[in-house]
Amino acid sequence: MTSSRSTGGSGIRARRIALAALAAAAAVVGVAALSGFHTQLREIDPSGPDAASEVVSADIIGIRTFTPPAGLVVEADLEYGTREDGTLLTLDVCTPAPDALVTSRAAVVAIHGGSWARGDKANADWRNVCLWLASEGFVAASVNYRLVPDARFPAAIEDVALAVEWLRAPEQVERFGIDPARIGAFGGSAGGNLAALLGTTGEGQLDEGARVAAVAELSGPVGLGAAELVADGASPWLRGIVGEYLGCEPGAGIDACPQQADASPATLVDPSDPPFFIGHADQEVVPVGQSQRFAATLGAAGVPVELAVVPGTGHSIGILDEALRLRVAEFLHAYLG
Repeated sequence: MTSSRSTGGSGIRARRIALAALAAAAAVVGVAALSGFHTQLREIDPSGPDAASEVVSADIIGIRTFTPPAGLVVEADLEYGTREDGTLLTLDVCTPAPDALVTSRAAVVAIHGGSWARGDKANADWRNVCLWLASEGFVAASVNYRLVPDARFPAAIEDVALAVEWLRAPEQVERFGIDPARIGAFGGSAGGNLAALLGTTGEGQLDEGARVAAVAELSGPVGLGAAELVADGASPWLRGIVGEYLGCEPGAGIDACPQQADASPATLVDPSDPPFFIGHADQEVVPVGQSQRFAATLGAAGVPVELAVVPGTGHSIGILDEALRLRVAEFLHAYLG
């Protein structure tokens, strides 16, 4: 394993869409208003509780049923940027075994879950995701990003967007043999939200800046506004982590909490967005209505979308079993080549 020091990217290209006021149902959502922001970030301990997977069961399910083949290469803890407060951003790159016949490969940014508040790029489950993507022939970059409570929206999406720009920079294109026009995103849970935001933020060409050419996300909470959470019967737990992530009360209305719209991929959809694969379990902790409505919104905008609803209570990469891995891989190959 090696590491390097490099920074890159010009930052995410922001876009705000004018939105109508949310429904009066917002009052039903009982998320306490939050105040105060912490700027001194703690380091994630890869062996500690921050690194825990969002798959809370000890069962061998989902991505845990994948056994990496021999020959994959992992370069760990590569630095892709530094924030104004000195926060160092790192990622791991997993690549297929070298092949003289392959001159360039598509890349996929893998974004861990954990309620935007915990998780790590290299915990056992997300390392397996990275290796699985590499086994499919992609250059996979498993990304760490700033976490709640030390950083709130939009810190995390700014970080993962910077990771896309870093991969697209000429230095990384040459180093890893990446085709900069073929970069996609994969995420689960909170990481699914961030992957979806990568896909729906910005307009125009999908081979520039932080734009991505395909998105696959599992169990992502994609509608963070009060009306969506009420309509889906979101649990107090889900409403609570959304409030923590946003740093304001979603039920306060669009003027008091504008970031509830900016953090919701479903509100940012336009016809220039890349193809989406959306996976969800029908009885899991994030209501399946989130994904169903998002898929309908994408389809109405003319964006290619595949929705896979599986039975059970599994969550995020806990549903990424062999059958779903096959579907996701076929989707990524179809749109990234």
